[in-house]
Amino acid sequence: MVASIVRTLQLNPTTLSPISRPLLFFSIPLQLRAVRRASVSMSYNRQLAAAKKAAALAACLCQKVQKALLQSDVQSKYDKTPVTVADYGSQAVVSYILEKELPSMSFSLVAEEDSEDLRKEEAQGMLKRITELVNETLASDGMADMMPLSEEDVLVAIDSGKSEGGPHGQHWVLDPIDGTKGFLRGDQYAIALALLDEGKVVLGVLACPNLPLAAVASHNQLISKDDVGCLFYAHVGTGTYMQSLDGSKSTKVHVSATENPEEASFFESFEAAHSMHDLSGLIAKKLGVKAPPVRIDSQAKYGALSRGDGAIYLRFPHKGYREKIWDHAAGYIVVAAGGVATDAAGNPLDFSRGRYLDMDTGIIVTNQKLMPALLKAVQESLKEKASSL
Repeated sequence: MVASIVRTLQLNPTTLSPISRPLLFFSIPLQLRAVRRASVSMSYNRQLAAAKKAAALAACLCQKVQKALLQSDVQSKYDKTPVTVADYGSQAVVSYILEKELPSMSFSLVAEEDSEDLRKEEAQGMLKRITELVNETLASDGMADMMPLSEEDVLVAIDSGKSEGGPHGQHWVLDPIDGTKGFLRGDQYAIALALLDEGKVVLGVLACPNLPLAAVASHNQLISKDDVGCLFYAHVGTGTYMQSLDGSKSTKVHVSATENPEEASFFESFEAAHSMHDLSGLIAKKLGVKAPPVRIDSQAKYGALSRGDGAIYLRFPHKGYREKIWDHAAGYIVVAAGGVATDAAGNPLDFSRGRYLDMDTGIIVTNQKLMPALLKAVQESLKEKASSL
């Protein structure tokens, strides 16, 4: 290996002075590390390109549905969560694009939806609408010469998401519309796509069609319809980047570097049913945070945090709720450029256990400098809340 690097660098040790030789071989470990980093970076380039294309096309489909949201486009699942035409269509598009762009790779997708409800007689109108949208979306990307997908093709694409994931091999993880309630309100949502390799998140893409390109510091700024539509992406060893959904030049982004909790603002879920706002408020008070919370639906919070719009994200689901890996996988790596995401006990999030993200109490995200103080405030607040029950 050393000889290989020396040849690569076109250096001949016998022609170097005695002083230079030790410096050369001292620098070789640095070269080895650089080679390893480049190798890691290169190894996921094809998957990242496919993921960006899939998420961006799914976002186009979702934008079309949201603009002309019809009452018949909303259905109710057994848990009363609204499921839309866009949910199913987004999953079908992402599944189809990933398999088409990466034909030589084994395909495993862990995703939120399946086709069971769509195969029922009363859902045939919805299935027809989904199939039309999927074909229109694929045609808009220059695939007009392909044979249109049949309704069965679309159902099969949706059902590709039935993988259980796990600690071995590669698995795509998808939330076709994260923030369904926000989507139905005309507010924030995200198409969240990540790749696991041997149980670790190695790349992630967040398409956030309604998130402003400029920084947001309050919910009022999220309502603007001008200059919106962000695509965040990251893969291991390269940092996080943001571009507009229309494909403008990428900009490298980084989480907030603030060390003073008083200067920090925090994100939490828009829906009180998704996170305990009272607990978040207690934590913020103990930290000395002065700014009011910014409440955003979906993993768009991770995107906003990754570019420094705020410094903290708190999520404390109500008792009995089990987090799914698709709710956090893409966001987890997007904030990794300077950020840290753990459970309430400070443990790293473990995406290798299948479809669920079993952990201690909640999820907290901030920069490395603020994390010790945030963890202390979280643990004190949890004890205080428990003692008051």
